[in-house]
Formats: sequence, C-alpha cells, structure tokens
Amino acid sequence: MATDAQQACFEAGIKFGSLYHQFAGTPVSPASARSLEAAMAEAIENQPFCESVTVEIRDDRVADAIDHENGYTELTGSLMDVEMRIAYEGVTVRTRMAMRDGYPLMELVAVEGESEGTDGSGTTN
Repeated sequence: MATDAQQACFEAGIKFGSLYHQFAGTPVSPASARSLEAAMAEAIENQPFCESVTVEIRDDRVADAIDHENGYTELTGSLMDVEMRIAYEGVTVRTRMAMRDGYPLMELVAVEGESEGTDGSGTTN
C-alpha cells in the first residue's frame, strides 16, 4: 500500500497531466490569457485533494509565438508557468511546471507533513 506522501505525489501528477493535456492546443492570445488562466486553475481545483492552482500564461511568450495574422497561437507548456498545492491525509505537496532547457518540466518542490514509516493508513510499519 502507498504511503500518504506517495499518494499525495500521485494526486499531484494526475492534476498536472489533466491540466496539461486538457488545455494544450487551446487557442490563446494576450487578450484571452487571463480568462484562460482562471478557467484552467478553476477546472483543476475541482479535483479531489487540490488546494490551489496558479497558472500564469506569459504574454511575452504568447506574443512571440503568434506567427499568423489571426492574432493567436496554440497553448503549449512553453507559454505558461504553473504551481499547485495538493493536500492528502495531512501531507501537502507543492509542485510547479516551468521551462528547463527549452522544455516544460513538472517537478516536485516540497513534500510537507510526511510521516515516515506509515503505510498510508496511519499505521506504523
């Protein structure tokens, strides 16, 4: 059985996968970025154990990515920074997505309240 910390990390991964793959390809422009940020955060915050989501779509990156006269581009991970906080059974996991060497990476920032030696049910191994 997974520990509470492992389950919290799993939940964070599920939320990131959902956020990224649900919204990748959405048309975005600097004018629509704020409403898209809010929609993304609110959609993911609906999921169990999700305490908070912050999405920042970078207007400078969006503007640079627009390559036609229609004034928008498709949303990709390279255009946004994301932070999430997941809480599960007393464990809080903080995560973020940011660009690293030209690629959007999702990473674990901190696991807080981790109880070592438990099997996820609160029972010490």
